[in-house]
Amino acid sequence: MTANPVTDPRPEPGPTADERTTLTGFLTWHRQTLELKCAGLAPADLARAAVPPSTLSLLGLVRHLAYVEHHWFRGMLAGESVPAPFESDEDPDYDFNGVEPTAEAVGEAWAAWRAAVDFADAFVAAAPDLDVTGKHHRRGNISLRWVLVHMIEEYARHNGHADLLREQIDGATGE
Repeated sequence: MTANPVTDPRPEPGPTADERTTLTGFLTWHRQTLELKCAGLAPADLARAAVPPSTLSLLGLVRHLAYVEHHWFRGMLAGESVPAPFESDEDPDYDFNGVEPTAEAVGEAWAAWRAAVDFADAFVAAAPDLDVTGKHHRRGNISLRWVLVHMIEEYARHNGHADLLREQIDGATGE
């Protein structure tokens, strides 16, 4: 299946690409898929919790993925201690909690996500190979390869959640 660059700008990694290109291509595809699932929605719809009993929302997913991108690339692989977006010691899962559906909150979430993605992309581009490692407090040494695969899995799971949310928001499920 070939991507149509007019209707689907997401890259399609090919079987002949090297491992770095394949992994980064899939991750880029998943990131762009999330943006497409959020496209055209008003802030109130983005912040609508639609997977009871969780407070999960599309805005929550963007906030969560900004945190996850930041955590693995900037925190674990680059070893930087810059505060993570949307999380604190008092509220460690703040990224998912209910957010007032304001244009400002939506803008902050997308800005944090894009900044984390930009850092991750720059880090991957500058890495000499996929064996670059960082230290995780529970997993021990983790490689860039592992983080890329983990991020692909993270986006795949949350793009599935976004499908459920989008179906409910659009009324496709009748709920």
